[in-house]
Amino acid sequence: MSTVRFIIFFFFSACMTQCVERSFDSQQPNVIILLSDDQGWGDFSLHGNRNLETPNIDQLAREGARFENFYVAPVCSPTRAEMLTGRYHFRGGISGTSAGAERLDLDERTLADIFRQAGYATAAYGKWHNGMQSPYHPNSRGFDDFYGFCSGHWGEYFDPMLEHNGALVKGNGYVTNDFTDHGLTFIEQHKHQPFLLYLPFNTPHRPMQVPDRWWNKFQEKEILMRSAVEDEDLDYTRAALAMCENIDWNVGRILDKLRELDIEENTIVLYFNDNGPNAWRWNDGMKGKKGSTDEGGVRSPLFIKWPLKIKGEKRIKHVSAAIDLLPTLCELAGVAPSSDKPLDGKSLAPLLFGEQPTWSDRYIFNQWNGNISVRNQTYRMDAAGRLYNIEKDRGQVTDLSRKMPEIKRAFDEALQLYTEEVKRELPGEDLRPFPIGDPAVKYTQLPARDAKSQGYIERSSQFPNCSYFTNWTSLQDQITWNVEVLQPGMFEVTLYYTCPTVDTGSIVELSLGESRLRSRIDIAHDPSLQGMEHDRVPRGNSYVKDWKSMVLGKFKLEEGPGQLVFRALEVPGGSVMDFRLLMFERI
Repeated sequence: MSTVRFIIFFFFSACMTQCVERSFDSQQPNVIILLSDDQGWGDFSLHGNRNLETPNIDQLAREGARFENFYVAPVCSPTRAEMLTGRYHFRGGISGTSAGAERLDLDERTLADIFRQAGYATAAYGKWHNGMQSPYHPNSRGFDDFYGFCSGHWGEYFDPMLEHNGALVKGNGYVTNDFTDHGLTFIEQHKHQPFLLYLPFNTPHRPMQVPDRWWNKFQEKEILMRSAVEDEDLDYTRAALAMCENIDWNVGRILDKLRELDIEENTIVLYFNDNGPNAWRWNDGMKGKKGSTDEGGVRSPLFIKWPLKIKGEKRIKHVSAAIDLLPTLCELAGVAPSSDKPLDGKSLAPLLFGEQPTWSDRYIFNQWNGNISVRNQTYRMDAAGRLYNIEKDRGQVTDLSRKMPEIKRAFDEALQLYTEEVKRELPGEDLRPFPIGDPAVKYTQLPARDAKSQGYIERSSQFPNCSYFTNWTSLQDQITWNVEVLQPGMFEVTLYYTCPTVDTGSIVELSLGESRLRSRIDIAHDPSLQGMEHDRVPRGNSYVKDWKSMVLGKFKLEEGPGQLVFRALEVPGGSVMDFRLLMFERI
């Protein structure tokens, strides 16, 4: 067996990566995972960017360990899935970022499942992006408490509609501050017991909204360090950097709370990004941005601070990835990752504690949109088969594939084996239905994002996340969901919609199998679009509305699969409504 085949066989073998027992103190550490959304490697002053200041994150890095060759997926939901499972995202059914393709398979065991079983209190506040309807919902994946949103994109960052453990609520102020507030409360409530806190922030993902306190610094600021790409939008860069400084402020609040409660010493704090920057801006000369499998699209910082065990100023150059975080945290906390599925990741504990650790070279795969690149300690082979010495050539300028045919051949073999794994485990089409009526929960939300429309109905954006349906004008128009009822029962159905006065009076029908529910849209509610008043630069996604809730009535659901249909029986005006979502509440 060739060296490369042995390496691939080792990481894809059915043997579970085990947590190695260490002589840690009996008191289990707290764990806080901080994840930013669309922040690049270059968006930190620690990495040499003089356009902004990130003193709190820089301090986190200096007081702990920083991994200088840490890799994530090119986009949001795959990285989250890999962190949660220790497995490449394709193994968990992740093939997209919306309309159900972002859902993590139900037979995957998450980090929160493992820690909760070990006695940890668990919470997640922010952007989930691995499934909305239970049992895909975070409350069904190991998190006792969840506050935030489950989509990949949100259309408003100030006092938006969010959810708390399935129930829709109104947010309190700017989302990143709001999520951090919930995190601080959780830390306070659980300071005397081990806890796992996951804070997946949704910034600096667009829309580019940030409070005046941070925007005022950047609005007229000269951008000294820029991307080599000529079409960099400097206002977009300013907004992104302002959002990054807001994140840094919130990280400082978390670190201050740990010191205030005297639990800093035995709390592990991690910080990383979910992919590369969401637009062209300074990123230390690397090639690519979000969505790319090149260095700039997948290289992320990883900072780990644990004062009790990890020495400060530790810089680790070994390649590592999001798939390594689950086995690493399990080992650090002394928790066994019990599962019948093999892990692709490996614990980074030897790198954190060993002065000269024994560590074999490995291949790490970055995949998205049909493109796959392969990285080992020295080289990256890009999606086109070009080979680069990344230690010397982060910008991927000089192709070495012809000069180093043996190394190129080894990478080709690794890629072939990985591709065979992908084809074997990831189906070409995602046919999973959207579940309704999980007996373990009270609420099930079915948004426009997960529906399909027929007739003249239009989606408010080409991006389904956080979109709504409009131009519903005809009796032939309908909205459908491919669903599966997990447990039969009676549900109260609430509609979220808008409708001008001149169009009230439409009769709508919701049907599934033999069940029918009819109601009349009698109450007008026609607010203007929102979001542009907070945008620092124009957006590419749709705006939002102040949606009105209306109880349609009681609806009986029988167990099993089917097509849920929402249609109009009478349309006295020019349109039926603009439609955002249906909420099913078990009664």
